[in-house]
Amino acid sequence: MCVVAQTEINRLNDMKLLGLLLSDKTSKGNIIWATDVYGEYGKDYQRDKEITVELLMREPFQLMSRAEKAREAQAVRTKAHAEVFTPLWVVKKMNDYLDADWFGYEGAFDDPSVPVAFPGKPWKKYVDSRRMEITCGEGPYLVSRYDVSTGEEVPLAARVGVLDRKLRVVSENTDDPNKWLKWAYRAFQSTYGYEFQGDNVLLARLNLLLTFRDYMEAKLDREPSVKEYRNLLRIITWNIWQMDGLSGTIPYCRAEEEFEQLSLFDWMTEAEQNGQPPCRIFDWRSNCSVEYRKLKEEKTA
Repeated sequence: MCVVAQTEINRLNDMKLLGLLLSDKTSKGNIIWATDVYGEYGKDYQRDKEITVELLMREPFQLMSRAEKAREAQAVRTKAHAEVFTPLWVVKKMNDYLDADWFGYEGAFDDPSVPVAFPGKPWKKYVDSRRMEITCGEGPYLVSRYDVSTGEEVPLAARVGVLDRKLRVVSENTDDPNKWLKWAYRAFQSTYGYEFQGDNVLLARLNLLLTFRDYMEAKLDREPSVKEYRNLLRIITWNIWQMDGLSGTIPYCRAEEEFEQLSLFDWMTEAEQNGQPPCRIFDWRSNCSVEYRKLKEEKTA
């Protein structure tokens, strides 16, 4: 899969879009590696360093998917950050459960040849419904371009992610290109995910961007323009962000082997003690950024 990803990264670089994909809206810099797996490439690839266009394009660097990483590295990452590999059938089952609750009936998306029925609810409300994948990895619950447990590509009609379903609904309910584009953007605006490790953030963002292209090509028979890519990248880089889910801050990057020595309280407070800023996300309907922790506190109060 990541041979494909590297090819797409090279293409985005040629289009002068790759730098936008690396943006961190909280720090106003770039996302950081936050993993030791690329350390063999040199000091610029250490966990506390920013991911830059130059580093991604430097030979012989090769971005790795989670499934492609060495088994020993996977064991460390899973232990430190609860990283797991979710097969496609599990993704489908869990997203089916959420949709059954929203629709009030099961199997809304089971048959790709039959348009999704909206009894008593407008399709636009479904597109605008807010969904978030926590510790999202490469974003399999959001978009399922490939099965993250095997790396196998998934045909468009068989995709089961949250955004896949929203974009299917948009395509089924409007043939006007301008309206399709408006509601495709809104589908992305209402879909969120955060992840600790920078390479996963990059892959998740890339997967969302390429999913937009896949559905546009299927519906409108064309690829997005550079302007449309830029508009979407602004949404994606706000909505798929890098964060330590326990502290609500940008990851504080001590060595991976040290994480298991921390108590839960230490883990939650150490980032703040070291000046890590609380992460911000964007409320597109209110047109303003908000601090994630405050938003979470309001929802749970």
